[in-house]
Amino acid sequence: MLEIIKEPWPWYIAGPLIGLTVPMLLILGNKSFGISSSLRHICAACIPANVNFFKYDWKNESWNLLFVLGILFGAMIASYFLINPGDILVNTKLKEELATYGITDYSNLVPTQLMNFESLLTLKGFILIVVGGFLVGFGTRYAGGCTSGHSIMGISNLQWPSLVATICFMAGGFLMANIILPIILSI
Repeated sequence: MLEIIKEPWPWYIAGPLIGLTVPMLLILGNKSFGISSSLRHICAACIPANVNFFKYDWKNESWNLLFVLGILFGAMIASYFLINPGDILVNTKLKEELATYGITDYSNLVPTQLMNFESLLTLKGFILIVVGGFLVGFGTRYAGGCTSGHSIMGISNLQWPSLVATICFMAGGFLMANIILPIILSI
């Protein structure tokens, strides 16, 4: 049984399972799927209600906090049981390209040559970790939600702003991966 979850699931199984969360949430309580709003709920629970942005009944959204805790604990459990003894499989052409930027370690999901505390003190690491994190947070807030909220929930509900946001997320991802990231990695 454990062997079934050790391999990545094909798109035709994982995709419908993700897609079924939308009608399930709507049927079970008219809830919206999205992760980025969870930070607001956590802050509303912890910060006194004298800040207008946090003046709402966050307890109605406590299911969302349980969902995020489930993601956290699920990832911890999966990392314990599904430890990959070998390197992450990466396309040969991509390995050649990444080697030109000094990325050769594929023992982790995130290249340790880029994402570690030592690289945080370099210009490249600061741009990737701090500036990148700020831009993701700012973009999520500016777009009114994250990729999961817009792309999974919003588009399935035929919301025009979610379609526009998803197109912008995709365009930004292509721009970053193909133009900006190679420039940053060559620093």
